[in-house]
Amino acid sequence: MERFAADPMASIPKASLGWSETVAAYRFFDNDSIDWRALMAPHWQQTQERMAAYPVILCLEDTTELDFNGQETKGLGPLSYEPQRGMYVHPTYAVTPEREPLGVLNAWMWARTVKDTAGKRGGPKESLRWIEGYERIAEMAIDMPGTRLVYVADREADLMPLMVRAQELGTPADWLVRAKHNRCLAEGDKLWAHATEGAPLGEISFQMPARKDTKARLVRQQLWARSIELPAGKGATVTATCVVAREIDAPPGATPVEWRLLTNRTVYNDSDAIALIDWYRARWEIEILFDVLKNACRVEALQLSSIDKLERALALFMVVAWRIAYLMRSGRTCPDLDAALFFDPDEIHCAYLLNDQDAPDKPGLNDVLRLVARLGGFLGRKSDGEPGVKTIWLGLKEIYVAAKTMGKLRDRAKAKTCV
Repeated sequence: MERFAADPMASIPKASLGWSETVAAYRFFDNDSIDWRALMAPHWQQTQERMAAYPVILCLEDTTELDFNGQETKGLGPLSYEPQRGMYVHPTYAVTPEREPLGVLNAWMWARTVKDTAGKRGGPKESLRWIEGYERIAEMAIDMPGTRLVYVADREADLMPLMVRAQELGTPADWLVRAKHNRCLAEGDKLWAHATEGAPLGEISFQMPARKDTKARLVRQQLWARSIELPAGKGATVTATCVVAREIDAPPGATPVEWRLLTNRTVYNDSDAIALIDWYRARWEIEILFDVLKNACRVEALQLSSIDKLERALALFMVVAWRIAYLMRSGRTCPDLDAALFFDPDEIHCAYLLNDQDAPDKPGLNDVLRLVARLGGFLGRKSDGEPGVKTIWLGLKEIYVAAKTMGKLRDRAKAKTCV
């Protein structure tokens, strides 16, 4: 774990110290007596302990596919593009409303079966993972009376069985999902039109970060919220609130940003609606986790012979990915924390040395992180803001090599002195 965390882009042989450690790592992943859930259990437990210190925790759910096409790995299955082979990972990611990631709470990993001649796929329905995810969060909520847990998910979780299940359990954890279906209501109205009748509650403004093909820009949205009874079959209903956030004055050529959310929470005023929009926007943190997992940890480059081995490796790398994301957020939210809580002395020394600066007696976390990120390509200008995960993970690689070199040189100097 220390090797992977220090140099997340390294392959298993490169991260290992020599041939014997490389062989040991592969034997570890090949050990059928080790269940990947047991590897993650301590992290799950410590994540829950961290959660207890906060009044509200957002439990983010999402799925990502891992493409291992072309690799001779047993147990893989088709992806969204049927001829490709790989597997799926669906974690529950705990973050604060301020977007501080506290860790991975739960996870599902699986490979799809091939469709039969009728075009049907065997195995349990994949939609069950969304319901099971809520059930696990509901169980935690009972043991954490001082913390409100909020299940947050995108459109794939707009499932009536999930809402019914939450209602059956007494909704011990709140839920907030982006609506995918414009459902018909009992009165004959359509959900989205019904929710936006009348004047808006208020407005929200925020800076939309730059994405792959879009520039960062200011977004202004008008807000509506309405309590509704959603038909749940056989005369049953689910009580919910529909919140609609619709962009106004979008720049020419830009697609207006509109979100339609469903929740068990009651919205009394615009402040309640704004809080829910902010909670939904925090869902982007799980996309950052996936980005680190794929592009920093490069898990799709793992060359292991079976899906069981991949699961054990992914259990470790999910924790490594969280650590990198946690470093980034901690540097922003707690910039004055002692950097020694996150880096060893050689790593701190090398961060300053490679940037031609003298290290202070007790450097802060943000200061060291910015130096690390500079080694990964972060320019550090006033207009650049704070570094992101990519420059941090690239910089960590440089720091690891430099600290390792410094340690070797020190060991050689000591050996010569002893002689």
